[in-house]
Amino acid sequence: MIDRGHHPIEPWRLRETRLAMDKLAQAESLFALSNGHIGLRGNLDEGEPYAIPGTYLNSFYEQRPLPYAEAGYGYPESGQTLVDVTNGKLIRLLVDDSPFDVRYGYLSKHERSLDFRTGVLERDVDWTSPGGKRIKVRSRRLVSLTQRAVAAIEYVVEPVDQPARFVIQSELVANEAQPKLSDDPRVAAVLDNPLKPVSHDGGEHGTVLIHRTTRSQQLMAAAMSHEVDTSARYAMDQDVREDWARTTVICQLQPGESLRVVKYLTYGWSSLRSETAIRDQVAAALASARFSGWDGLTKQQVEFLDDFWDGADVEVQGHPELQQAVRFALFHVLQAGARAERRAIPSKGLTGAGYDGHTFWDTEGFVLPVLTYTMPDAAADALRWRHSTLRMAKQRAEELGFKGASFPWRTIRGQECSGYWPAGTAAFHINADIAEAVMRYYRATGDEDFLDEVGLELLVETARLWISLGHHDRSGRWHLPGVTGPDEYSAVADDNVFTNLMAARNLRSAAEVAAKFPAKAREFGVDSEEEAGWRDAAAAVYVPYDADLGVHPQSEGFTGYAVWDFEAYKDKYPLLLHAPYFQLYRTQVVKQADLMLATYWCGDAFTVEEKARNFDYYERLTVRDSSLSACVQAVMAAEVGHLDLAYDYAYEAALIDMRNLHRNTGDGLHMASLGGAWSALVAGFGGLRERDGSLSFDPALPIGLAGLSFTIRWRGVRLKVEIDPVAVKYSVHDGPDASMTIRHAGEELTVTAKQPVVRTLEKRRPLLPRPPQPPGREPRPAMAINEDG
Repeated sequence: MIDRGHHPIEPWRLRETRLAMDKLAQAESLFALSNGHIGLRGNLDEGEPYAIPGTYLNSFYEQRPLPYAEAGYGYPESGQTLVDVTNGKLIRLLVDDSPFDVRYGYLSKHERSLDFRTGVLERDVDWTSPGGKRIKVRSRRLVSLTQRAVAAIEYVVEPVDQPARFVIQSELVANEAQPKLSDDPRVAAVLDNPLKPVSHDGGEHGTVLIHRTTRSQQLMAAAMSHEVDTSARYAMDQDVREDWARTTVICQLQPGESLRVVKYLTYGWSSLRSETAIRDQVAAALASARFSGWDGLTKQQVEFLDDFWDGADVEVQGHPELQQAVRFALFHVLQAGARAERRAIPSKGLTGAGYDGHTFWDTEGFVLPVLTYTMPDAAADALRWRHSTLRMAKQRAEELGFKGASFPWRTIRGQECSGYWPAGTAAFHINADIAEAVMRYYRATGDEDFLDEVGLELLVETARLWISLGHHDRSGRWHLPGVTGPDEYSAVADDNVFTNLMAARNLRSAAEVAAKFPAKAREFGVDSEEEAGWRDAAAAVYVPYDADLGVHPQSEGFTGYAVWDFEAYKDKYPLLLHAPYFQLYRTQVVKQADLMLATYWCGDAFTVEEKARNFDYYERLTVRDSSLSACVQAVMAAEVGHLDLAYDYAYEAALIDMRNLHRNTGDGLHMASLGGAWSALVAGFGGLRERDGSLSFDPALPIGLAGLSFTIRWRGVRLKVEIDPVAVKYSVHDGPDASMTIRHAGEELTVTAKQPVVRTLEKRRPLLPRPPQPPGREPRPAMAINEDG
């Protein structure tokens, strides 16, 4: 174990050895629990002190107007903001007549621990009240991965050296006061009392509060029930009002005695179902939770996570901090998608309301690759959610004058919520990102039912948008003018390389799958002429190239712009908070990997030499003002031979939240970067790519890593890849007859359960020297020992 400040480095848990009052917001995000349906920020049990209170239900939102100084046709009129729903985490404690509050009295111990193998957040406190009563408090909290509507808290108190009277007040509270947030556009809007009371009810089997939002007209219910365990005499009382409910337990304890309260919480919401149905739903879930009991819930949690880790774990040898970080990342990505079940996966998961709880292209581009290879059912559900919004995407395309579907840049329910046209509407590449996620899932699973049910229609309607967006010039080349690629510092440009190549992939995939399911394709009006048009456009796609520099311009003409004055802004990052977008748009400065993402996702479109030159050129321009960048740069740095630089970027991607590298972890975790940390290791050092419908690997390790191993799921088989500095071993699981055909450095291999395959690694050398980064934007060295950020 290596200690870094108050967060020891341990392989399977995140532990906090003291309460840092100046880092409450960050800790609340780090210790958040979720299952994709319910999200509980890691607030203290007693509720105070807090930075940002947060209890969330996936896709439960309120509408709010989007004001414009100058409105225009096609501008979205309303936004959607994730609601902080009824808080059931609250368990207040009085010791004699002193409220348990860590800001008063004497706190001799305060430790919290989140175990990635059990999914339980534990808290251990030793506190002396202002009145001199020393007590111990132990709590455990979980959000069930097996019972979607359920969360639970075990709360135990005991006096240490003298008798004390304990009063536990367990509460449900709606419309908590929200703190004043910053002016940073990445932070959520504040809603004033968004929950309107509908009904409230209490009885011996539990308490239920039902509320409704005013504009979105969504109905939600929260319920709680308690079990009390103590050898001492105790009394219970209950009080239920419109916006809060309280169950009180009073007990006089002697040293050696304890009071244990288990609190079961259930949540449900709907925009369609009746009040009675929602009430019955949470009541049934509450009965199920009580039937399982605390021990049953924790046992189910461990079994679920055992199965997940068996097919998802990444083992890092030689860097304990990176080992902890990648498991932290995988755990939170799992939490974000495990039980989302046809709801969106927000960019912050359910760990905070940053970006208003919206979903972006991050989901398909960075989170779903991880889920596809580790928990494919969750990836399929996320894509089924996209399909459920297809009607709105088609309406949006029609409004913009296009055919097919135009998926929103940011949304919760499916409507476009971006009020900024250049970075929103013009970023049509989200269509191709969704199409690529469809094909990735299909290739990984062979799930033809999925293609038939939702995949084909998504491919068809996204392809139709590209055809109506693009055009052939007089020479027959196919162009996409006026689009915004992944780099949001270059907006409304012509022929963005990433967008053009990904659109071409989308068109080829649509034609391929339509030919595979001709009867289904005809139901969507696809004929042979339309399929041929898709293939023609894809074959003729224009890819800009600057022959003088020997690199691909990010978009047509980009390499002709003046270079940004990096020296003048070296202490002013992110640039979006210090410079007008107009200046960024007309110069060579890159917010996040764009052309580099094209060379990663569309690697077959570039030669080895082109990748090396492109990487060298764009490293000098990329300021990484987005959390989506470091992981992509890690993958491409590894591919072109800069393994030490790839190591630094992988470290940054994985540690973005544990070290608060972007200084906004308090608003919620960066799910794309956490998913990207997996990609940095597996696709970067493992060299994972898909080639012709099968898996391909080309591993190489940086000097600082003694070994790397990972497991992925592919068509029902678990493949384990174990890499050391000189060799790689491939082995498969899932029964004696399990086998898989893969490629290693271009060589086709068949791996069976009875016959693993070992290959020697070739030393990877870069074609060009390691490039510099913009002043002030060098990645933190992975091998450096730093204080906690």
